[in-house]
Amino acid sequence: MRLAQRLAVAALACLAGAAHAQSAAPIKVGIALDISGPFASLGADARDGFDLAIEKLGGTLGGQPAEFLKTDFAGSPEQATQLVNRYLQRDKIQFFTGPIASNSALAVAPLLFKAKVPFLSNNPGPSQFAGKQCNAYFFGQYQNDTYDEAAGKLANEKGYKHMVILAPNYPAGKDHLNGFKRLYKGDLKDEIYTKVGQIDYAAEIAQIRAAKPDAVFFFLPGGMGINFIKQYVAGGLKGIPLIAPGFSADQDVINAVGEDMIGLQNTAHWTHDLDLPANKAFVADFRKKYERYPTVYAAMAYDTIMAMDAAVKDAGGASDPDKLVQALAKPSFTSLRGDFTYGPNQYPIQDYYLRVVAKDADGKVTNKLVERILTRHQDAYVADCKR
Repeated sequence: MRLAQRLAVAALACLAGAAHAQSAAPIKVGIALDISGPFASLGADARDGFDLAIEKLGGTLGGQPAEFLKTDFAGSPEQATQLVNRYLQRDKIQFFTGPIASNSALAVAPLLFKAKVPFLSNNPGPSQFAGKQCNAYFFGQYQNDTYDEAAGKLANEKGYKHMVILAPNYPAGKDHLNGFKRLYKGDLKDEIYTKVGQIDYAAEIAQIRAAKPDAVFFFLPGGMGINFIKQYVAGGLKGIPLIAPGFSADQDVINAVGEDMIGLQNTAHWTHDLDLPANKAFVADFRKKYERYPTVYAAMAYDTIMAMDAAVKDAGGASDPDKLVQALAKPSFTSLRGDFTYGPNQYPIQDYYLRVVAKDADGKVTNKLVERILTRHQDAYVADCKR
């Protein structure tokens, strides 16, 4: 065959390949959004993190066309279950992510596991999926207890001998308090559980005042944390230090409370001032697009989409769920948190940091990285994972 003929055949093959790529069915991703209901402010940050990653990838995953189905389920586990059934039966999704709360994740996960659809958590890390109910199709960003194990270690180092702890009465709340108690060596003056979505904390603040603790540890994300901190300060308790997992002292809470947050100590696996090239670029892009600092919810949502993108590349597509799971278990993307690996239960082994609320160089109130509290830390439930 002459050179001209060979070039013509090659050109036709390229055109045929391009036409096939354009006509191929898009990879479908189901995203359950919490942009109304009790976790609305957190869900809005997660949505913005998702959108920034999708925009960066040009709406593709692994270079292939993708369709991102985003639906608000208002933080209701019942609505989340209905939504996932629709995603699976009608839309035939190949990835799922989205809920903020652990109770919603626990509600929808069995449907996804049965359908062999990878569930990449963009936030909840329930203890159930870290231990006896671990599953090859679930991938965590952190395990609920770990933020609080870091906080318990911090409380010991600060010399807080007597503490009050409180959280909402739902699965994540119980995990978070259990995590704190696991490493804290002092005396608990009181352990308080509140209602999910509660806005009036007068009774709890009276209990804290009566207990006279050295410090208070609380897990109250979103609007719950905003109301609690405002009422705590107004109640004259600012002299009693507050420690929290990062979810209760992130930028969404800081923006709403303001300077009364200054000095609040919190622990997290990520912070916007981690000195990593990928993280710096993400924070700069996020601030340019949304005119605010990102929260840990936004960072985790961004990482979730990037993990999907890398898995599709590494698996050679999204048609084989077993290959996707194998690729996800050995992540090749550059995470905003830096290097991490998965344990046998597919929860990360990673570092946890102390952040303190302060003013930045421009006078804006935000979190500042202080130090690493735990290094390459694994959750406490991994030994129970027997899959």
